[in-house]
Amino acid sequence: MPKAHEVWAAVTGTTVGDAWLRRDEAKAADTAARFQDAMAQLERGVPFAYAVGRGSFRTLDLAIDSRALIPRPETEGLVELVLARCSTGRVADIGTGCGCIALSLAVEGQFDRVIAVEQSLTAAALARENVARIAPATPVEIREGNLLAPLVDKGERFRVIVSNPPYLTAAEYEELDPSVRGHEPREALVSGEDGLDATRALVAGAAALLEPGGLLALEIDERRADSIRTLARDAGWQVEIHADLFGCPRYALAREA
Repeated sequence: MPKAHEVWAAVTGTTVGDAWLRRDEAKAADTAARFQDAMAQLERGVPFAYAVGRGSFRTLDLAIDSRALIPRPETEGLVELVLARCSTGRVADIGTGCGCIALSLAVEGQFDRVIAVEQSLTAAALARENVARIAPATPVEIREGNLLAPLVDKGERFRVIVSNPPYLTAAEYEELDPSVRGHEPREALVSGEDGLDATRALVAGAAALLEPGGLLALEIDERRADSIRTLARDAGWQVEIHADLFGCPRYALAREA
């Protein structure tokens, strides 16, 4: 259970140190009510980011709630890999959730435009809220639809297509911590019998939407790195698998062979 001053800092958007130093000051009634609500949610096992309504991702302070997955530190590494290889042109983020990848690329890169695709209408609404919250100089457009479908037949080509797709099996989902299984959206985690339905569709369809030499960058499940390497190579990609900060194979970077 987080300490009270940590919750207060998150609710008010201040630092933990400032919250501690100002702990004896009078509190506004609406802020105190939000704090009490967050504490009550935490007591019920609601994840911290959902309880306080916000979370950090790289340089961003984002609105977070149960409409989308809570951004993970591992996904920050996917953004890092993309920016190290390309930061200009047009980029598409598939399955954007709260918008964390799309907005990080818009803020930290020099892309002309970022298109963020999301199938869940409620998650897409959250992503739009975060676009308004961050207001990046680079335009970020949220499109609703399944995977690559909102990009097809638009006459667009992308320098990068990036995605943190669902990649668990139903059995793996059932083994997740109750704080995840009980609160985060299942459809953003599970992808078919082998966990590869979404990844398979991205590998099959991305080449037709990329510029020559364009990059497909995917977050993957560490247990399926070899399967994804084979899947990508069989589809005509040159693929590299990269480890996350914990040494686990977490990212697949692919270009057409």
